[in-house]
Formats: sequence, C-alpha cells, structure tokens
Amino acid sequence: MNKLYVLDACALIAFLTNERGADLVESALIEAINGIANIRMNKLNLLEVYYGDYRAHGKEAANEMLDIVRNLPIIIISELADKVFEEAGRLKASYKMSLADAIALAETSVCSGAVLTADHHEFDIVEQNENINFQWIR
Repeated sequence: MNKLYVLDACALIAFLTNERGADLVESALIEAINGIANIRMNKLNLLEVYYGDYRAHGKEAANEMLDIVRNLPIIIISELADKVFEEAGRLKASYKMSLADAIALAETSVCSGAVLTADHHEFDIVEQNENINFQWIR
C-alpha cells in the first residue's frame, strides 16, 4: 500500500518558495512521481496559498502558481466527504486552528495518512492529544 501524505498550506508554500523544509516536501513529491506515495490537498488549503500569493504578488502570479501546482503529483480534493466534515468540525471545535487546517487534519485522520506541515504553533497540542500522524518539515 502506498504512503499517503496530506499537504497543508504552509508545506506547499515552503516548497514553492524554497523555504526551509522544501526538501522534505520535494521528497514526498518524488515518492508520488515514483508511485510510492499519494499526496492529497484539499482545495480550501490550496485557496489559502492562492489568496496569499494573490495578495502579495497579484492575480497573474497567483494563477501561475496554480498552474505549477496543477502539474505536481497532488490530488486536489474538491469535495468534503461526510467523515472528513464531521472530523473537521470536531477538531475545529476542540482546538484553536483555522477551518482549512481542521480540514487538512481531518483528511489525514480519516485516510490514515501523514500531514506535511510546519504549523507547530497550532498543531503541537493536537499531536499530543490526537492519533494523527504529523510529518514536520521543520
């Protein structure tokens, strides 16, 4: 069975901007290219990256970023499955985090994957209290 990674916004941003941790995201992408892993990202998490890029660099740059992402071996999830919906609601109600982060963690939990992230400030407490696999990029 292939590994499953779920990207949150900060992991994708790290890769796209070559920040610290980009090499770990790149390794996961190479695993996906080689058929060893699957990588998922909810469209809402991608929206976080898009609007940040739009705000910082404008529409053209944000759309160019989307083109790059669409050519990566990332499955963009547009639907919110019922189990993910319920788990995201529970996580959002239980911990201080964005809705998009709750969805990324719920997807990770429901699909028994590992979330690629650097968001220690939001997720350290979750890692201590939940059975969710975190793969820290920094």
